Amino acid sequence: MSGVARDEEGYLLDLADWSEAVAHDIALEEGISLDASHWEILHALRAFHAQFGLSPAMRPLCKYLKERLGADKATSIYLLQRFPGSPAKLAAKIAGLPKPDNCL
Repeated sequence: MSGVARDEEGYLLDLADWSEAVAHDIALEEGISLDASHWEILHALRAFHAQFGLSPAMRPLCKYLKERLGADKATSIYLLQRFPGSPAKLAAKIAGLPKPDNCL
């Protein structure tokens, strides 16, 4: 991913550098092969950021996804299956957004 500046944790320094190709590269670095279920979450995350100006932590992320995608796609288990470890943090990174404030 030459030419895309990132911080020491791998988050984009400039949100305008994000593209689906960049997301794909970050996901591969994290051992994730993106499919349609990942993309709908990533696009919802970017919509959340555009609306509220921040990256959501897990609880607000689940609430937002429930409203946007339905209850079956808004559970922590569903998100953990797609973004292992810390779903809010990992999905934000792949979506080209800042790390959520309360994620370690």
